[in-house]
Amino acid sequence: MTINPQETQAKSTRVEPIDLAAKLELFDEHWSPKRVAQLNDYDVKVVKIVGDFVWHSHDETDELFLVISGRLTIQFRNHDVVLGPGQLCVVPRGVEHCPRADDEVTALLLEPAGVVNTGNAGGDLTAAVEDI
Repeated sequence: MTINPQETQAKSTRVEPIDLAAKLELFDEHWSPKRVAQLNDYDVKVVKIVGDFVWHSHDETDELFLVISGRLTIQFRNHDVVLGPGQLCVVPRGVEHCPRADDEVTALLLEPAGVVNTGNAGGDLTAAVEDI
């Protein structure tokens, strides 16, 4: 009998749940997304948000915000979208936006690996993604 190493590896991989609340307990920084998982070529990140971010866009990709706790306002040039827990918004590629939260928000972000949080704006709030 021949053993295929790829089949052996796939069968021995142990899949575990990811506790988002526990991950969010590991850091206090705002506007500093932390990667909790990867899905194909996408990063699944959690972030704590408070105050105003910077106006920016992502020319190459859409961006998904899913609110875990709090109320997040995503400002667009012609309207605002307000999200509560369990609500999400997909910001289309190339659309300028500015997230804002009066009180702390926790959120899950889904975007391709390597996306810079400040998009085309850069600046002091640009954060390197860390794994937690």
